[in-house]
Amino acid sequence: MKINENTLLEGQRVLLVPYNAEHVPRYHEWMKSPELQQLTASEPLTLEQEYDMQRSWREDDDKCTFIILDTQKWADPSVNEETCMVGDVNIFLTDSTDPSLAELEIMIAEESYRGKGIGKEVTLMMMCYGVNKLGIKRFQAKIGLDNHTSIAMFKKLHFQEVSVCQVFKEVTLELTVDESVQKTLLEEVQMKERDYRQTCSGRRAQKGQNDTQAS
Repeated sequence: MKINENTLLEGQRVLLVPYNAEHVPRYHEWMKSPELQQLTASEPLTLEQEYDMQRSWREDDDKCTFIILDTQKWADPSVNEETCMVGDVNIFLTDSTDPSLAELEIMIAEESYRGKGIGKEVTLMMMCYGVNKLGIKRFQAKIGLDNHTSIAMFKKLHFQEVSVCQVFKEVTLELTVDESVQKTLLEEVQMKERDYRQTCSGRRAQKGQNDTQAS
């Protein structure tokens, strides 16, 4: 989607930034993992196919994608943004007749970041963005039956199981955005929206100042 091409969402421990071409090589390395392919029901792609996918995610009106960054690492301007990458999060508009329905998908690709509550923070941030910016009123999550961690996390966020597909070995969980959900998002999500390009320019300027002082 074009809507988030210059959007940076700042949470407590993570930043969500647009999926840009410079992120593709790291993402491509992630997706060579058989484990991640299984968890995301993905097929391995060539690097060129990965660049094509990145461009489609940026251009298509039914996909909204952010790359997840480690806030603490990113705060150091000497660290390349790609080095700060943790995973990605997506909203897919799966029904052309109902733009208020969205499939939510999250991947914590870096194993050292799993099991620390980051997935929950990112999911709540993306839900908040989806509700406020995209007008989403119902979320779905389709998760592999073997991915017990993700299933448990979504259920803790009050997603309800609506179906199980044995053919694709996945469960579909769903959450309707009512007043209770909106209240939860308002109370639990600490998030600032910033201009991505402007923030990156400031970060590069800070790096230049640090380099000058160091020399």
